[in-house]
Amino acid sequence: MSDETPKPAPETTPAAPNTSGAANLPPDHLSVNPRSPFFDSEKLHRGVGIRFKDRVRTDIEEYSVSEGWVRVQAGKSLDRKGQPLTIKLTGPVEAWYEDLGENPPVARKA
Repeated sequence: MSDETPKPAPETTPAAPNTSGAANLPPDHLSVNPRSPFFDSEKLHRGVGIRFKDRVRTDIEEYSVSEGWVRVQAGKSLDRKGQPLTIKLTGPVEAWYEDLGENPPVARKA
């Protein structure tokens, strides 16, 4: 055995958010329903803005940029499991993170 005492690990500070390219684009498919496989609370806490058919919407339950659709709640109707009924609307979808301020990078279908 050696006499040396182990050196403490150097303290690290959290890295600043990466402000380049794809790291600042929201995912292609995201849902607000925790039961969905496309749910990601970290990305939702950043705040995702959605523009659908040239109109900013705040009532989106789920979206897919590459497939060009969004799901919105259909009134106050609930299914038999107590989940809101949703309808799928198709059209051009754009998504961005709202925490990036003015002129953030926007995810859109190429």
